[in-house]
Parts: sequence; structure tokens; C-alpha cells
Amino acid sequence: MVTFDTVRELAMALPEAEESTSYGTPSFKVRRKLFSRLREDGVLMVRIDLADKDFLIRSRPSVYFTTPHYDGYPAVLVRLDVIGKEELGRMLRAAWRFTAPPRLASQLDGQ
Repeated sequence: MVTFDTVRELAMALPEAEESTSYGTPSFKVRRKLFSRLREDGVLMVRIDLADKDFLIRSRPSVYFTTPHYDGYPAVLVRLDVIGKEELGRMLRAAWRFTAPPRLASQLDGQ
């Protein structure tokens, strides 16, 4: 099971990631732009392309979901008690890349 400490470890390993708050919950930003936040205990919001969001929700509804609040918004909700650490790491890297400026994102591509 993934905990928020695992989320923090993975997110803070990304270039220029910073821990902050958003809507009163812990969040992660890159250059002041939100790429992930704890929505509620056990549920993480992750920024992602809308096409990827739809695919993830259809293919793995036990892990990924949305609410009416996030309809049409490039973000997916992740159940932390179901997702594995490796998959979460890929999701956070994708969210960071989706949010980071292109020049900064190229640093991650070079790693």
C-alpha cells in the first residue's frame, strides 16, 4: 500500500518540485504550478492529459476515477490503497512533465 509519505518521496525527487498546500491539503508544485495534491485521505489528484485520463479511468477503474468537480479538467484521482509505488512514480513524473515548462521538462527527459 502506498502512503502519502511515498507520494512525497516520489514527488520531491522531481526537478524543482516543492511541497505546498492547495485547498488546505498538501500539494506538490513545479515553479508554483500544481501537479498533484492530496484531495482527501487515501485519494491523490494528479494532473494529466484529458485523453490519458479517459483511458486510465476506463482501463483501471479500481485505481483511477474522477468526480463531477474534475469533469473536463486535466486531472485524475488515484486511490492510494490500490496503486503500486512504481505506477505512482510514473504518474507523478507524467504529471510533473505535463505541468513543467518545456525547457525544464527536458531535464527529466535527459535523466
